[in-house]
Amino acid sequence: MPATGPRQRLTDRLALLSEMTRLRLLRLLEAEELGVGELASTLQLPQSTVSRHLKTLLEGDWIVRRSEGTASMYRLVTDALPPESRELWELARRQLGAPPQVRQDDHRLRQILAKRATDTIAYFGRVGGEWDAVRGELFGSSFVDEALLALLDPKWVVADLGCGTGDIAARLAPLVAAVHVVDMSKAMLAAARKRLGSHANVKFHHGDLTHLPLDDRSVDAAVISLVLHHVAEPSAAIAEATRLLRPGGHLLVIDMLEHDREQYRQTMGHKWLGFKPQEMAAWFAAAGLEAVRTTHLHPDRSAKGPDLFALAGTREA
Repeated sequence: MPATGPRQRLTDRLALLSEMTRLRLLRLLEAEELGVGELASTLQLPQSTVSRHLKTLLEGDWIVRRSEGTASMYRLVTDALPPESRELWELARRQLGAPPQVRQDDHRLRQILAKRATDTIAYFGRVGGEWDAVRGELFGSSFVDEALLALLDPKWVVADLGCGTGDIAARLAPLVAAVHVVDMSKAMLAAARKRLGSHANVKFHHGDLTHLPLDDRSVDAAVISLVLHHVAEPSAAIAEATRLLRPGGHLLVIDMLEHDREQYRQTMGHKWLGFKPQEMAAWFAAAGLEAVRTTHLHPDRSAKGPDLFALAGTREA
């Protein structure tokens, strides 16, 4: 009578391991995840032959397959094998040793892997200056800003001063302990409440930037974004924001560089036509902020307004 049950499964495993090509394949796939073409080049066999043996190994649950685009990648994951198969494989591998054919496989595999690295370098060499466009097509651009925000300390309390509709606060709220949003416009605060209502760690305050309704040394960082050109005394607003900072706390101001678009006074109520960064840096220093640094911001290609800059400083410890 033909063998059945465990004896049959044992003979199936032994039959599979009796073929030298499959043993060579398993050795390679234990070392690296490889595609059919790479395996064919390493073993110096036709791809059809390699594919046939891979199918047998897959059906016997010796290897796993992963899709990468239109290609398939194969791997032997020893720890995932049933105990009986793992014992047989370890025995077969030891008995196989390293005859010349196997040593040549290893040599060709090293060449294949080296070519992989070269192909990657060549790819980036080809795309070069076009890489931003390639990356943008694949992943967009907003992920960079979101990822950089993860550098924030999750224990921080942050103030968004002149919050408007809450754009900055919406980015900060998921990443820090608490966000205080302040605006002198009740309509803006209402829009911010609607936008940020799902965030329990956001607190809303109606108030002027020169008389903020927050305690001394109550926040770790404060942001004033595109607001100071509406303020009659921006130096006073900077001093008031500094009052809120704990020792070592940070203030970030984003605003327009000095410009000559006089119509902004009438159309949008601007009191200042932008600022000179060095003038604002002097206001920072007078308020007790140190390590002041200026960054010229690169506008979106579609932007029509004046160029922007960012000024950051730290409250003296």
